[in-house]
Amino acid sequence: MNHKILVCFFLLIVIVTAAGSGCISESDNMPEEEIENIEEIEGLWLGSLEVQGGQELRILFNISTGPEGSPTATMDSLDQGVSGIPVEKLTYKDGNLRLEVTSTGVFEGVLKEDGTALEGEWKQSGLVLPLVLTRIEEKPEMRREQDPVKPYPYDEEEVVYENKEAGIQLAGTLTTPKTEGPFPAVLLITGSGKQDRNEEVFGHRPFLVLSDYLTRQGIAVLRVDDRGVGGSTGNFSNVTTEDFAEDAVAGVEYLKSREDIDPERIGLVGHSEGGLIAPIAAVRSPDVAFIVLMAGPGVTGEEIVLAQSRLVAEADGVPEETITKNEALLKDIFTVIKEEENDTIAGEEIHGLITDMVENLSEEEKQYSSYTEESLDTEIKLLVSPWTRYFLSYDPKTTLMEVECPVLAINGEKDLQVPPEENLRAIEEALEAGGNEDYTVKELPELNHLFQTAQTGSPSEYAAIEETMSPDAMELIGDWVLEHTQMEE
Repeated sequence: MNHKILVCFFLLIVIVTAAGSGCISESDNMPEEEIENIEEIEGLWLGSLEVQGGQELRILFNISTGPEGSPTATMDSLDQGVSGIPVEKLTYKDGNLRLEVTSTGVFEGVLKEDGTALEGEWKQSGLVLPLVLTRIEEKPEMRREQDPVKPYPYDEEEVVYENKEAGIQLAGTLTTPKTEGPFPAVLLITGSGKQDRNEEVFGHRPFLVLSDYLTRQGIAVLRVDDRGVGGSTGNFSNVTTEDFAEDAVAGVEYLKSREDIDPERIGLVGHSEGGLIAPIAAVRSPDVAFIVLMAGPGVTGEEIVLAQSRLVAEADGVPEETITKNEALLKDIFTVIKEEENDTIAGEEIHGLITDMVENLSEEEKQYSSYTEESLDTEIKLLVSPWTRYFLSYDPKTTLMEVECPVLAINGEKDLQVPPEENLRAIEEALEAGGNEDYTVKELPELNHLFQTAQTGSPSEYAAIEETMSPDAMELIGDWVLEHTQMEE
């Protein structure tokens, strides 16, 4: 699994629940690679893991022979919307298969005599779970109930435009009503991590569903691949929230250039980190007519991470003692990031903090640990990246006080990643202090960070919930946008 498991906000929990971790913690030695009769196991293999609370996660392995005759394999976590995870080592001999998935886990199984199934175990984060893989002919179609089905009752266009200052091209999809324009329009802004235009995560495509709803209400919608993702160019690894705000402004400029879009009625809808980006873009561009903040932060990133790490861990049943240790570690890590500007030195100090902690874990606590050297190196690079350094220290209140356009700020009652009480309160206080005269702040009952109707709000539920986005949340957004874009008669 990759950082998508953290959904729309960066979250480091070195000690996590098994369902939330994505790293190997096996200590047994990898045998020498041996491969015989690879043709016996070529193809697609599907199985289900039963994890927390009886939740099932479908795992798909694709084993094939490369162009030079060497075997290759990848893994998809279908219900988490993650695909193409490399299998680092593949061993197959005498019907025994071992697949070591990069920074994720290990599958070991035995091929049945009839060749239709592999019976074995999945090992991850100190847990051993039964896993039976069955040979299938085609990859299962991933479609949620709310995904729109073509033909759509509106027009859809693939578009490309430039952020000239950054020297990149941004690719997206523009949907427009079939009625006569010019139309009011919104640009959708994704959360953190490398997101495509649909903000696809855990098998859901929230922005596809939201854009479909809004366009049916008469609102044009532009949704865009992040820079360096999909059809968009640029380097994702060395940018900050400020750079993404420039990308959003470029999207507004593109919409202004179109005859079918009303340049006076262009707004931004930002989810999670998108809720940080939208106010920055609105302050920089007088052409932003309104903004909608969906689970947008009102406090610093450091406060966000500390709050969400505790709330998610509590929801997933992590012991209090372990949570407290993790909080102390996070605070020490953040101190290093804030005080040491040299990335190499900061990385070395963080590495030492984490390894010292891991060495002192109890046997009980080790079952929650996602530690491996390989995954730790990747995590440290993210921790000392420009994005993380900016995110942890940036206080959105200073920007919110400068926002003059109308604002809708909403959050789910059960959001554990951007907790509603402190963040909505901070947003409202900042808007009021800045003299904004048109804002609505609302907490929506029973909804999580993705605006799904949820039981606990834990990210471990996201994949299992069939609903992609609450109709009530979409209706609220649509009605508010239409109210603020009505043409005067």
